[in-house]
Parts: sequence; structure tokens; C-alpha cells
Amino acid sequence: MSTQHKDDVSTVARKAEVKPPPMYKVLLLNDDFTPMDFVVEVLQHFFHMNAEKATIVMLQVHNEGKGLCGIYTKDIAATKVEQVSQHAQTHQHPLQCVMEEN
Repeated sequence: MSTQHKDDVSTVARKAEVKPPPMYKVLLLNDDFTPMDFVVEVLQHFFHMNAEKATIVMLQVHNEGKGLCGIYTKDIAATKVEQVSQHAQTHQHPLQCVMEEN
């Protein structure tokens, strides 16, 4: 059996090492003006939480100053932050949504 060489260079198949992409937390920050029901609505609409889970996260935001909405890849996290920020601004609420590396 012969090995074929192209210009005296043999090709060896190597398995590429693929690292998972970095993940980012999307967080809502507490403020004294955004109504709690609006925060619950945001969590249900943009993060697909049921009413019970959304209420738990809303209370975490209220009591602890911030609440975890989800963990996503960078592009998805950035999109979620932008969507929530636009929605809050449209409804004239100062709700802040941020992302940080997990």
C-alpha cells in the first residue's frame, strides 16, 4: 500500500479542538421606579418564564438589587439586553438590563 504525497508533504487528519463559547449572564437591576408587574411582564416575554418563576426573579431583583434572567452566548445576551432596554424605554421605565461574563 502506498501513501500519496503532494509535493512530498503528507496530510494527516487532525481532530480540531473546539472550545465552547464564553457564556454571559443577563441581569436586571433594581430601581425605585419600575413597577414590579412590569418586571414580571419583561421576564415572561423576553425570557420565557412562567408567572411563578418571573415573580421569584422579580423579588430577587427587588430584595437583592439584581436578578438573573438567564445565561447565554455573547450575541444572544447582547440582543436580550438591547430588547429589554428598548422595551423599558418605550414604556418610560428606567429598568436596566446588563450582561456580565459568567
